[in-house]
Amino acid sequence: FKKSLWEVLTGRRDGRISRESEALSNIPRPVFNFTSLKQSFANKGLTLHDLVVLSGGHTIGVGHCNSFSKRLYNFIGKGGKGDQDPSLNPTYASQLKARCKTLSDTTTIVAMDPGSPLSFDNHYYTALNQNQGLFQSDAALLTNKESSKIVNKLLDQDRFFTEFGQSMKRMGTVQVLTGSNGEIRKKCNVIN
Repeated sequence: FKKSLWEVLTGRRDGRISRESEALSNIPRPVFNFTSLKQSFANKGLTLHDLVVLSGGHTIGVGHCNSFSKRLYNFIGKGGKGDQDPSLNPTYASQLKARCKTLSDTTTIVAMDPGSPLSFDNHYYTALNQNQGLFQSDAALLTNKESSKIVNKLLDQDRFFTEFGQSMKRMGTVQVLTGSNGEIRKKCNVIN
């Protein structure tokens, strides 16, 4: 990042035990539709606005082929040729198929933002409006009128940076431990 987007509050209590299954159950799945995404965020006290803004985090990072290949090869469950998500840009789909040749490929990775995968910027929303959202959950943001409006507002990069920071701060207040629950870690990656 060229500049700090938000102040990270310190002193948050963390649990003493971490389980992968618990972490995964708290993260929206890449196959979620709009209703599931919205409910997942609402369950954490986050808004539709937070959902769209925080999805912009997909401007950096990668996805494994098996997390989105159903959109390429088996979208409606027929498993045949042409069974591709109709909301996916055909040229982008062809590029993805060149990288991800099977439904079950767990090793190949693809950039989540095809335009600027190594830059934290708002290009994710430009790609989304061109039907180049990698995950079904990305494409789902365009299936609702209100979330589509937010996507378009976030085409303004300064606005995206400001609102991303605000939503990250709100997300940092989700399920905070209090009292004697958990501990404030001296090193964030290990228990005291």
